[in-house]
Amino acid sequence: MSEESLPDDACLEYDDARPEPAQARPEPAQARPESADALPEYTERVLEVAELIPPGRVMTYGDVAEWLGEAGPRQVGRVMALYGGAVPWWRVVRADGALLPGHELRALEHYRAEGTPLKEASRAAEGHLPRLDMRRARWDGGERAQGHT
Repeated sequence: MSEESLPDDACLEYDDARPEPAQARPEPAQARPESADALPEYTERVLEVAELIPPGRVMTYGDVAEWLGEAGPRQVGRVMALYGGAVPWWRVVRADGALLPGHELRALEHYRAEGTPLKEASRAAEGHLPRLDMRRARWDGGERAQGHT
C-alpha cells in the first residue's frame, strides 16, 4: 500500500504516534549536573584533601582514601588523573615514593622548591631520578585536618 492511497488523517496519526527525538532520549543538559563546572561529591572531597596537604609533605593515594573513609587508592588515582591539575597534584603520590610516570621532572621541580624530603637515586637506578623519602615526607592529615568531617 503506498502513501498516496492512505487517507490524509492516517499519516497524521502515524506522525503523532512517533516520539519526538527530544522525548526519545534526554537532552545533554538534563543528563549533566546543574552546573557544567560541578564535579561529583567524591571528586570534590579528594581534591579538597590534596589542597590541605602542606608544602613539602605528601599523602599516598591510599592515605587519601583512608582519610576520606571511602573507596580506595585506585579511585583516588583516577580522580587525580582526571581532575588533579587544579590542585597540588604532586603531593598525592604512590606508596613506594616513585615519581609520577610522565611527570617526573615537573614533580621534582615542585618537590625541590617545597623542600620535600627525597632519597637520591643510585647510579644504577633507571633515569637516575630520586624517590620521595616516604618516612619523612608522609603527612598524616594532622593539625590542619581537624576541622574536616
